[in-house]
Amino acid sequence: MKILIINGPNLNMLGKREPEVYGSQPFEDYFTTLQFKFKATELSYFQSNIEGELISKLHVANDSFDAIILNAAAYTHTSVGLGDAIASIEKPVIEVHISNTFAREAYRHHSYLSKYCKGVIVGFGLKSYDLAIESFLMK
Repeated sequence: MKILIINGPNLNMLGKREPEVYGSQPFEDYFTTLQFKFKATELSYFQSNIEGELISKLHVANDSFDAIILNAAAYTHTSVGLGDAIASIEKPVIEVHISNTFAREAYRHHSYLSKYCKGVIVGFGLKSYDLAIESFLMK
């Protein structure tokens, strides 16, 4: 199985930005852990702070991957375009959030993406990505 992990804005700052919320480990380090843990799965990773690049990556991923894990970060709560992009592709997408968005500011309680996703995982830190991968591997 080929799974693409897409991370949105400011997630390139993991390990530096608000470690009390997001932890102290850079995502690239954690991605190496995921690759080791899920050796039989081909994992790829893409991060961008630019909404249009995330949309374009979803379109391309539809033809190249079996499944997509998307942490759209703040765009989750603002981007109709990302929601439309998910709706336009055939591959399953799981929406992931490191923090529990429902325990945070009220504007973070709404997602423009969830409606089009196979599922949503929130609040388990970086382990949220493990759970998403495992959900795709369940038969």
